[in-house]
Amino acid sequence: MKTKKELKDEYKQIKFKMGVFQIRNTINGKIFVGSSTNLDAIWNRSRTQLDFGSHVNSNLQKDWKEFGEVNFKFEILSEIKQKEMEIVDYNSEVKVLEEMYLEQLKPYDDKGYNRFQKTK
Repeated sequence: MKTKKELKDEYKQIKFKMGVFQIRNTINGKIFVGSSTNLDAIWNRSRTQLDFGSHVNSNLQKDWKEFGEVNFKFEILSEIKQKEMEIVDYNSEVKVLEEMYLEQLKPYDDKGYNRFQKTK
């Protein structure tokens, strides 16, 4: 039986898929763009929130309820590869990449579910 410390150390060694994703409505073509340091977990969390009616994005939530899960696709737009033996702030890395995709895809209003963010 492994100790708690050994299990914790093993967990720290796991490499998760990180990057930018979109949730695409296949009926109206709208997209929601986001990022995560664990793409598998974010899809599970988003789907659960949408199924229970508790997703923070009310427009996406409304369409999920109206069109149903079968009419939405989770798609990875870009992945960040983890670097061996190098300390990297992956949270910042995925946010920068997300901003680039938001600028490129402009998933706002009729094109998507994201909301404009005010610049500083």
